[in-house]
Amino acid sequence: MPALVWFKRDLRLTDHAAVHAASDAAGQATPGQHLRGLYIAEPGLWALPDAAPQHWAFVRESLLDLGVALRSVGGELSVAVGEATAVLERQWQAQPFDTLLSHEETGNDFTYQRDIAVARWCRERGVRWQEWPQFGVVRRLRDRDHWHRHWQAFMSAPTWAAPIEHGLSDDEAMRTRAQLDRALPSPADLGLTDTLPPARQRGGRLAALGVLHDFLHDRCGQYRGGISSPLSAPTACSRLSPYLAHGCLGAREVVQATVARMAELDAIDSPSAQRQRSGLSAFMSRMHWHCHFIQKLESEPALEWRNLHRGYDGLREPDFNQAHFDALRQGRTGWPMVDACVAMLRHTGWVNFRMRAMLVSVASYPLWLHWRPVGEWLATQFLDYEPGIHWSQMQMQAGTTGINTTRVYNPIKQAHDHDPHGHFVRRWLPAMRRVPPEWLFEPWLMPPELQASLGLRVGSDAKADIPLPLVALDVATREAKSRVHGLRAQPEVKAAKAEIVRKHGSRTFRSGKPKRGAKAPPEATPQLSLEF
Repeated sequence: MPALVWFKRDLRLTDHAAVHAASDAAGQATPGQHLRGLYIAEPGLWALPDAAPQHWAFVRESLLDLGVALRSVGGELSVAVGEATAVLERQWQAQPFDTLLSHEETGNDFTYQRDIAVARWCRERGVRWQEWPQFGVVRRLRDRDHWHRHWQAFMSAPTWAAPIEHGLSDDEAMRTRAQLDRALPSPADLGLTDTLPPARQRGGRLAALGVLHDFLHDRCGQYRGGISSPLSAPTACSRLSPYLAHGCLGAREVVQATVARMAELDAIDSPSAQRQRSGLSAFMSRMHWHCHFIQKLESEPALEWRNLHRGYDGLREPDFNQAHFDALRQGRTGWPMVDACVAMLRHTGWVNFRMRAMLVSVASYPLWLHWRPVGEWLATQFLDYEPGIHWSQMQMQAGTTGINTTRVYNPIKQAHDHDPHGHFVRRWLPAMRRVPPEWLFEPWLMPPELQASLGLRVGSDAKADIPLPLVALDVATREAKSRVHGLRAQPEVKAAKAEIVRKHGSRTFRSGKPKRGAKAPPEATPQLSLEF
């Protein structure tokens, strides 16, 4: 019986171990058998608070590319709506298969529990389920001492070749795309709205390859020094993160393409080539951190919903201020840099890594909000939401891992550093276009008579053009840091750090030996959702 390839967050054919195995099996099978692919649109998954219409729109576009690619190699993609075991049962009854092939997935708790149910279903039906790693992530890893070697071995291994194409005319490709488009569920079918960020990135393998080529051969020269400011970051960053998160690109193929490009640049003696190579070196550090953080969730699934260091339980939970949370989501905190970032997120589904870190820092410290509801909201705003990176970073920025340095970003200082002339806040906050330069960073200090002459009003009510800050920034931040540091200094909290470091702490390798507690080089310092 033929095998069935189950696509999840791996919507491509290149460097796809399950596709390669199924293609080999189909090539050796009896005539008439071909590569069968299945994508399951799970209503329960899309009903979760971390799912968003923009995620489904991106997946939908990626499935259209995947369907055409499968048809071009003599295969076929089916898309079914339902819970995984029910869909697999229907597929098995209609066209039996003896092997289920897929990548390992490090997702949220829903996918973790779903995979347990699928494994049980396979045992009951006598179906062999074979899985392969998709990233440099190791299942059942005991500690981090040798993880780096696993990562290097995975990334340096040969990529799985895509099946050989049999040729597909433009008309056939268009018909295949149209047929699949009609078969795909609508947002309403999954309980989603059709409201999307107007300027989000589009999904699909073809778009991903274009972005990768553009970055490796041009934009990487801006990477160092360009990724921190929201003004330069939209072009300086690789913009590959949504394609990695949804699997339009494989991490290994990106790493190997980057290494190959760096080798080409080594042979070119020019300032431009040196800048590009320097940018790609920094980018490679973040590709390493990408898997480092996903490994945390793989090793500790509960960090999605509870503090990694249990000594921080109860730190923020009892004091959750719903009004502060609502103001943050509405972009009405009163700090222009924060509110502009929220506006950009709503419009594009993306903002650069430093601004993401600032958003979580403001939520966690001066606004004193627990990371879980903030993380659910941000997951819906980030088109590149990757559960392993996201929840690890939410806790690191909130200070509940117990092993990371406290990271507190002052939104006024961030504006001075990364938007000194106010171009960013004026683009995303129309009212700020009328604010004189000397008041850009703290518009609430404008004298009332100046506000009146400008036709502006700064206030705490919903009709104010510019909201007042929700809290006194310096006072609230100082109090929040004091509470976190006071808890961190307690002997029982300090004592529990060792086990967390053993299981999750990073290691730096020198002469083949891991060194505990060593800091990453500056260019590898991770930030929220690790914009690549």
